[in-house]
Amino acid sequence: MEGKDLAAGSAGDEGSKDALGKPLGPTPSQSRFQVDLVAEGPRKSCGDIGVAGKGGEEAKGRFRVNFVDPSAGGESPGEPGGGSSEGGNVSGVQNGGDTVMSEGSLHSGGHHHYYYDTHTNTYYLRTFGHNTMDAVPRIDHYRHTAADLGEKLLRPSLAELHDELDKEPFEDGYANGEEGTPAGDAAAAYTPDSKGVVKFGWIKGVLVRCMLNIWGVMLFIRLSWIVGQAGIGLSVLVIGMATVVTTITGLSTSAIATNGFVRGGGAYYLISRSLGPEFGGAIGLIFAFANAVAVAMYVVGFAETVVELLKENGTLMIDEMNDIRIIGAITVVILLGISIAGMEWEAKAQIVLLVILILAIGDFVIGTFIPLESKKPKGFFGYNADIFMENFGPDFRQEETFFSVFAIFFPAATGILAGANISGDLADPQSAIPKGTLLAILITTLVYAGIAVSVGSCVVRDATGNVNDTIVNELANCTSAACKLNYDFSSCQAGAGCHYGLMNNFQVMSMVSGFAPLITAGIFSATLSSALASLVSAPKIFQALCKDSIYPGFQMFAKGYGKNNEPLRGYILTFLIALGFILIAELNVIAPIISNFFLASYALINFSVFHASLAKSPGWRPAFKYYNMWISLIGAILCCIVMFVINWWAALLTYVIVLGLYIYVTYKKPDVNWGSSTQALTYLNALQHSIRLSGVEDHVKNFRPQCLIMTGAPNARPALLHLVHAFTKNVGLMICGHVHMGPRRQAMKELSTDLAKYQRWLIKNKMKAFYAPVHAEDLRDGGQYLMQAAGLGRMRPNTLVVGFKKNWRQGDMRDVETYINLFHDAFDVQYGVVVIRLKEGLDISHLQAQDLLSSQEKSPCAKDVIVKVDYSKKSETDTSIAFAPSSSERTPTPRKDSKSSSSPLNMTDQRLLDASSQFQKKQGKSNIDVWWLFDDGGLTLLIPYLITTKKKWKDCKIRVFIGGKINRIDHDRRAMATLLSKFRIDFSDIMVLGDINTKPKKENIAAFEEMIEPFRLHEDDKEQEVADKMKEDEPWRITDNELELYKTKTYRQIRLNELLKEHSSTANIIVMSLPVARKGAVSSALYMAWLEVLSKDLPPILLVRGNHQSVLTFYS
Repeated sequence: MEGKDLAAGSAGDEGSKDALGKPLGPTPSQSRFQVDLVAEGPRKSCGDIGVAGKGGEEAKGRFRVNFVDPSAGGESPGEPGGGSSEGGNVSGVQNGGDTVMSEGSLHSGGHHHYYYDTHTNTYYLRTFGHNTMDAVPRIDHYRHTAADLGEKLLRPSLAELHDELDKEPFEDGYANGEEGTPAGDAAAAYTPDSKGVVKFGWIKGVLVRCMLNIWGVMLFIRLSWIVGQAGIGLSVLVIGMATVVTTITGLSTSAIATNGFVRGGGAYYLISRSLGPEFGGAIGLIFAFANAVAVAMYVVGFAETVVELLKENGTLMIDEMNDIRIIGAITVVILLGISIAGMEWEAKAQIVLLVILILAIGDFVIGTFIPLESKKPKGFFGYNADIFMENFGPDFRQEETFFSVFAIFFPAATGILAGANISGDLADPQSAIPKGTLLAILITTLVYAGIAVSVGSCVVRDATGNVNDTIVNELANCTSAACKLNYDFSSCQAGAGCHYGLMNNFQVMSMVSGFAPLITAGIFSATLSSALASLVSAPKIFQALCKDSIYPGFQMFAKGYGKNNEPLRGYILTFLIALGFILIAELNVIAPIISNFFLASYALINFSVFHASLAKSPGWRPAFKYYNMWISLIGAILCCIVMFVINWWAALLTYVIVLGLYIYVTYKKPDVNWGSSTQALTYLNALQHSIRLSGVEDHVKNFRPQCLIMTGAPNARPALLHLVHAFTKNVGLMICGHVHMGPRRQAMKELSTDLAKYQRWLIKNKMKAFYAPVHAEDLRDGGQYLMQAAGLGRMRPNTLVVGFKKNWRQGDMRDVETYINLFHDAFDVQYGVVVIRLKEGLDISHLQAQDLLSSQEKSPCAKDVIVKVDYSKKSETDTSIAFAPSSSERTPTPRKDSKSSSSPLNMTDQRLLDASSQFQKKQGKSNIDVWWLFDDGGLTLLIPYLITTKKKWKDCKIRVFIGGKINRIDHDRRAMATLLSKFRIDFSDIMVLGDINTKPKKENIAAFEEMIEPFRLHEDDKEQEVADKMKEDEPWRITDNELELYKTKTYRQIRLNELLKEHSSTANIIVMSLPVARKGAVSSALYMAWLEVLSKDLPPILLVRGNHQSVLTFYS
């Protein structure tokens, strides 16, 4: 049966099975999915099902796929917690019989088992008509962590569906390449118990909090003064302008909050996940600090009101200032106690405070309809059209202006993020934040506007408070509203100090109200509720910031306590900051800075929405649709303008602090990836510029060496990388090619892990390069794939860079054939070629474990941890190509670290290690010798020029060597000097070599012949057929005819080496024209021998050959 075959194939050699044909436990080699038979028909317990045969017949070839967590204990995968596989695990049935796992079943028995029951109630069979391991779409596959939202389930990976069942699937630990981040892992490590966790709805969690925070002390003691100064019309305009800013911010907050699940951290979380850790980290710190200082500001406001009452009754304890400190300190201790008691207590306290606040507002409204005679001397006459008309226009006094009044009012409109700041404690932040925030803005704006109109229609601007100021005889020029109501307050205009009326009395609302003590209670409620909201917000934001490890020094504050993960350490810190500012008790200087900190947060929230919309990221899909990117941008600009209106120096200070923190976080580069819009916009810009660039023809003036370096693993040949980086950094493209060979399956696994791993290594080592791995049957194919396909549009390599194959004589000559064919392939596709040789060698992979820096911590793959290994001789070549044959071809043998500090390196290895880092150091005053023997378009000259433009090489001088005739040396030197000056390339000397064609020394010729002897064909000493067969089988062999034909060229290479040793033995590097071998005419062994004899026993040498198209020009 198909089902039985599948089950057998999946589980492998399972050993004993129970009566139902299920394995008793996972075997070490089995995959994380196990395929079991499933009985069709009504659901039964194990006891109800008959013998194994019957169960097998009912199954009719269907199966269940169980995911087995390798970390689980030894229980049978089918029976977590000892329950039955059918009855015990399935706790609920979704549409059409799809299985839903309850929280209990997912955690039963302390083991984690993820299930894919493909045929419960035959749902899958009916839907798809065949057996399948595929999982249907469900939310649990898309979760990030196993946090309190629910369990993360892993869908079958592509390898598990696609590969043969009897083979190991990918063991990458994460599905779909979702890697854990430090923040995500921290969240996964903390899985709170869902019982007893307090979560708030939108009214209690957001609406109440926002209303309490927006309705501050301004409502009761400053709004009437603002109406007096600006008049009813402009006061409503001031309120309206503040509301425009807060509404736009509210809409932006709603958009971000509904674009995916929101965790704790409020404004910090929203900004950091949108704009990235740089802006988020900067704003998170100042926003948390602003909230902490705001606690002090509100508590001092409360303490001042209490001290006023004590002063009226003559019961001051010491003096005004110290009484404020004492009362403030006691108050903040009580608030801290309420906060630490838990969010539930804090929420109850907020409800009580809101009730008091609403009663106080109601008390004022009722009072406006009861104009008592005793209140008329103080300027309160009840609703009157004359008073309304008189108070409608502005009457600015004491150097106040519209903007100064606006600056005083605006802080009263802030507080819209109070609900968002406790986003982690909301049951459904996506729904609660938009509803609660926008409704709170609407209600508070209507109340502010209503009270402004109301108080402006009832109370005159100036009143003496003197009962005797009634008008007995009718005045001739009676124009004021008070005059028409038979009161003469003209003495106020004359300069007498009046203490009543809108302009002079901050306690107008108490005077108007029906029951004055209730207004005082309202002031207490407004200040204490705002203080309490800030005291809760600051630690929550700070905790979220610390969890993300953006500021490593604050890590200790990430820890939470209790069911709700309360940040107790954050509460204590906030308390100490607040207490410190309360003891200062001078908050007039602090207040504008706090307002600006809040506004900076609003500006960035608005900018986040604009930026995310501009980046066109497919992940930007807010459920809240009532936003517009341009309105959000206007909102951000308005916030910045308002910052300067409120206080210009505080705005500048805020900008400096945000910029400073931004630079710090950018410099530190936290290891997080939140898919920010900055990332999305960077991609979009790169894409657009690449497309634009591809429409432009190349020009010689803009030629850049764009190098494909065959490095293998980039960290195996650092000298090769650093030298090429010296002339490509900030100039041209650099791609590190790595050819994986051997079994395709193994290579594909390595390809995906290596890509992320080595790209991180390059970034960590400040290499401006890309890593490009490919799988190929052999090295030549891999090189061709890279040369044809690497790059994008105009950003495509034009130069192949390889390391010199140092031990070619000891290795397999087929590898030499492949190596030389890479050069031919490069020339075929119009690439330039650069061969780099260091006499010590390039490959240091056998000396050190390949330290991949943070990849061990970052990546879940065990493959990131690479031990030190000894391969066979082949791996120690310097072909600069990484071989990755199968384990059957060449098995690495782990060894003790004999190269560690306890066991010093031998001299050869020590020199190799020193040479590998020589290009990282400053080069000092030395020479770069350029042997420009053949005109290849100028690449041989351009590379050394680019090297000298770099900081480490700027003290080096270029010396140029050219070939010439003995009788024309001066002429050739002048011609070259003219050419170099036209190219604007500085040089220190030009040497014309007239003796290039002199025959080399006999001992050097003899040494060359001895070197090539093992590779010669000697066809003259063999029969024709034997020689032809041998040449066909071993095409790299050197024929006698070929050796004679290219004798002159051979002698030239030997002679050039003699000249190089004579003239350039002290140079830092030598750049020389690479000799070209005609394809099909010069054998690989002879060409390799030329390169060997030309470059041996010299300082670092670059053999360069351009593609013979001009890369230099003297035209402008």
